[in-house]
Amino acid sequence: MNEQLFNRKLTEVEKVEKAFHYVRDQISHSWDIQSQKVTRKASEVLEHGMGICYAKSNLLAAILRREGIPTGFCYQRLTLFDTPEEGFCIHALNAVYIEPEQKWIRLDARGNKEGIDAKFSLDEEKLAFKVRPAIGEIDYKTIYSKPHPKTMKVLQTHRDMIEIYVHYLPDEL
Repeated sequence: MNEQLFNRKLTEVEKVEKAFHYVRDQISHSWDIQSQKVTRKASEVLEHGMGICYAKSNLLAAILRREGIPTGFCYQRLTLFDTPEEGFCIHALNAVYIEPEQKWIRLDARGNKEGIDAKFSLDEEKLAFKVRPAIGEIDYKTIYSKPHPKTMKVLQTHRDMIEIYVHYLPDEL
């Protein structure tokens, strides 16, 4: 995969941006396409071309780590649909250390659609979702070296992605 995505002439920043765009734009979000298929590991996400944010963040981390670029996992607690009454869920994204800038940036490769416009930026975060603390949403600032066990457990213990999305996504870390 990395050989197809990158060439030797790319800078580290160009590799991060290219990998981000690939996962964001070429890997479908399971909910957006209403797929029941559950993907967990980076290899499964590549094979099937889809995954929820947990799986897509696993893929982005795997691609960048293979290039020696430090990549971690970050989380947000968001409303599952539009209001707190409909419940909350944990959303996954990545943090990437940009050596030339000597800083971590957060990237959300969830996938864009109407109302969601995540972008690559070294200057300011352009994530898929803006956290609304007034209604109980949380932007966790911790960068984890591995996917959170709660996010992986839900993918490992259920077989229908639609059911997971509606009923089983963790709502807190």
